[in-house]
Formats: sequence, structure tokens, C-alpha cells
Amino acid sequence: MDSIEIVLAMLLAVIASAYVKRMLPAGLPLPLVQIALGAVIAAWSGHGIQLDPELFFLLFIPPLLFLDGWRIPNTGLFRDRVVILELALGLVIFTVLGAGYFIHWMIPSMPLPVAFALAAILSPTDPVAVGSIASRAPIPKRLMHILEGEALLNDASGLVCFRFAVAAVLTGTFSLANASLTFVWLAAAGIAAGVAVTAGVTWLQGRLTARYGEPAGSPILVSLLIPFGAYLVAERLHASGILAAVAAGITMSYVELGGQAMAATRIQRTAVWDTVQFTLNGVMFVLLGEQLPDILRGASESLEQSGHINPWWLVLYAVAISAGLIALRFAWVWATLSVTLFRRTRRARGAQSHKPHWRLLLATALAGARGAITLAGVLTLPLVLPNGDPFPARDLTILLASSVILISLLAASVGLPRLLGGMHFPEEPAERQQEDMARRQAASAAIAAIERAELALADAHHPDVLPQAAARVIALYEYRLNVAWSAEDQSKEHFRKMDKAERDLRLAAMEAERTTIFDLARHHHISDETARKLVREIDLVEARHQKQAK
Repeated sequence: MDSIEIVLAMLLAVIASAYVKRMLPAGLPLPLVQIALGAVIAAWSGHGIQLDPELFFLLFIPPLLFLDGWRIPNTGLFRDRVVILELALGLVIFTVLGAGYFIHWMIPSMPLPVAFALAAILSPTDPVAVGSIASRAPIPKRLMHILEGEALLNDASGLVCFRFAVAAVLTGTFSLANASLTFVWLAAAGIAAGVAVTAGVTWLQGRLTARYGEPAGSPILVSLLIPFGAYLVAERLHASGILAAVAAGITMSYVELGGQAMAATRIQRTAVWDTVQFTLNGVMFVLLGEQLPDILRGASESLEQSGHINPWWLVLYAVAISAGLIALRFAWVWATLSVTLFRRTRRARGAQSHKPHWRLLLATALAGARGAITLAGVLTLPLVLPNGDPFPARDLTILLASSVILISLLAASVGLPRLLGGMHFPEEPAERQQEDMARRQAASAAIAAIERAELALADAHHPDVLPQAAARVIALYEYRLNVAWSAEDQSKEHFRKMDKAERDLRLAAMEAERTTIFDLARHHHISDETARKLVREIDLVEARHQKQAK
């Protein structure tokens, strides 16, 4: 099978995985289904794809990190910044040192720098994998925000540590002082490159749009190219392209608040990026399954060099490393949380602090599932050393990383629903209050704008038509400002229930509208163009109502 046919088969496997997951009664995580389909492709094709590590890293890492930075809740990121930094920086270094020495002690044939590289690439967590599991486990929203923020930053810190370890393998030397200075430059210049590229590109795009209008599809293509541009600029500066992609995404989230993009562009761009994220994550896991046969053969050779012929040693190593990572994570979470609560108690002069339940602490440790970033990073290990010798224990390292991904996904899938089942977590009232306040102020501003527009458009419309139209539009916004928004919580809850009922009725009505339009088009009573236009209008309204219902 040609390489292009394998790529097409992998894309079809990504599509099929979403349906296969829904058909399976066990509720397996999507990445496990994709890995299995990749193994099927490998058995069918008979040979694996030869990967260029640098090209693979460039294609997969920047857009995923950019999207994580773009969509991370900035409010939660800054509110829990201390906890997130403790997990994203301190835990990464703690994991690299602890797991690195443990792996080298357990597998002496694996050089210590390679063990550190394996520990470093296993330190980043994957919120996408946990998010798919969270639908069946009541993970508190604030904990999910912390896990997302941790995953955003530990991707960068873990991959930077990984590159340091790989460089030590290639050169045979490592200097802590030089590494510290290099890290400062990598971080500072990488973040600056990401911010500068995003701000510069969006500013130029805004100026061109203001002068010449917005070409269809152009803003979406620009957003797709920004992470690659930030990454390449940072790499040219010998800085961290990883941090540049993250910084570019966070900068993009602030640029988005300026409201520069058109509404239709935002809707289309969201759909495109959702597709990109689903495709890249899926292809990486399918690719892992496709590479498994070759990885297993190479790992068996590395295992023989360590003196163990029985392949069950591979399983033992993977389980031991996974258990060690969970233990390190639990110890770090418990220790840092104890210090944080102690400091809070001292500042409050003896006030009582509520310690989280031990089940929540263990769930936080299990929620550190590994995924796409770990897989993408470990596959970039060089094939040979500068002197031409094979990279030591490369296949064994890839196999162990892949096995830990599988075990961590299974542990989170099985453990989280059982640990958190039956636990009830209070809602965050601040978020609901902010949403209520924003709705009221937006509705008041809309009514004022309608009244001003009514005066400005008086000469352009019939005197009897404009007041009636204005009254109808204002009535929609006054509905949000009616007596239901009184100070009584009971009235607010009644309004929310009524709003949900109205949403359900609107969705049913729009489904009937769409069915009728399709029926008219099938019987040639209206043109296809008219049908597409009307259906698009209904789809946009329905998407808004469905998003509000989540």
C-alpha cells in the first residue's frame, strides 16, 4: 500500500472511530479505539510509515498547543495560577527527576539521559482525554479548569525538559548552569515571539479588512497559519517554539475579545478548528496503532539487551512506570495542597480550612492521563546519534510511553467514575451571577441601541413600519429584563426553568421548519440555493440555543 493510501486509510479510521466508540457498550475512551484501528491498518498494509521526527513535531504540536491556549478559560487560569504553576512547573521537574531515576534503576540498559527524556515526555497531561472521560464522571468545573491550565503549561515545560534530555543524549554532556540560562532565553524569547506574531498578524489583518473588506475564508486560513508562524519564528531565534505556540494561543484569546471578526467568520472558524483538533488528535493515536508492530519488534531487541527475554517484562515495566507516575502525582498534590492550606490558615489567623476529600485528591492524581502531546513528542526521538549509531533504546522508549498512555487512559476511565460517583459538588455562584449580570447589561445596551437606530432610520422606512418593528425587537430584550430578574433566587430559578422550556419548544419548532424546507426542495417547489440559505439561518439560531443549553 502506498503512503498516500495509508494516510487516507488513517483519516477514514479517525472518522470511523467516533462511530465505533458510540457502538461499543463499554464506553472506552476514544484514543483506545483509534489505536486499535491503527493496528488494523498496520496488519492490512504490511509495513509502517517512515516518520521524519522534526516534520512530525512541526505538523502536530503547534496547532494543538495554540488551540489549548486559545480556548483555556483565562479567568480560571489567573484565579488558580498558583495551583496551576505548582502542577505545571514543580510537578514536571519532580516527575522528571523521580521517574527518571526510577526508570534507570528498573531498566539499567536504558541510559540515564534517555530515562530522563522518557520521564519528561510522560510529564504532560492531556485534558482532551480526561474531558472525554469526564462526561461519565462528575469532575468539578473548577478542577477541570485547573487540569486544563496545568495541561496547557506542562505541555511546554515537559517538552522543553524533553529536549534538554535528548540534547544530553546526543552531545553526552549536560550543564545545569548553561541549561538554566538556555531555559530563560527559550522561555522569554519564545513567549515574546508568540505574542508578537499573533499581535502583528491580527493588527495587519484588521487594517486590511477595514480598508478592503474581508475575503471569504481568509481570516480562517490566517488563524490556521499563526501557530506555525509563531513556532518557526521562535525556532529561528533558537527559542522555544512550544512556548511560542502557547503564547500565540493565549494572545489570540485576548485579540478575540476585541470583536474584530465577523459573526459568520467566528462560527465557521470554530467549526474548522474543531475539525482540526479532532483530526490531529485522532491521526496521532491511529498512527500509534499503525506503528505498534515495528515498535514491538524494536522494543523486544532492547529488552534482550537488558537480559530479559520474556516479553511480559515489557508489561511489568509499563505498569510499574504508570503506578510510579500516579504515586508521584498524588504525593505532589497532597504536599502542595497541605502547604497551601497551612499558609491560608496562618494568614486567616487560625480560621478553619476545609480540606478536600481524599477521593478528590486521588481523582486529581488519576486525572493526569497522558495523550496526544506525549505521543507526538516521543515519536520525535532522533533515529541516530551524531556519530551514526542508533539512538539508544529508542523503540523501547516509544513502546513504554505508548503503554503508559494506554494504562493512564484505562485507569482514568475506570477509576474516575468510581471515585467521584455519588459525590456532590456545589455550583460556583460567581459564574452564574456573572452570566446574569452580562445578560442584563447586554439587553439594556441593545434596547438603547434600538431606540437610537429608530431615530436614525426614520427617513429610510415607512413611519408606520419602523415603530412596530422596533417594538417587536425591544420586546425580546425586555423579556430578559422582566420581573423574573428580581433579587429573589426563587424567581431567578423559575425564570431559568421557563427559559429552558422555551428553548426546548424553539428547537422542536426549528426541526419542523428544517424538515419542511428540505421537503419543498426535494419536490422542486423551491431552489436548492433558497433551501441552503433558509436552512443556514435556522442552523445558526439552533446552534446558539444548543450552546446555551449546555
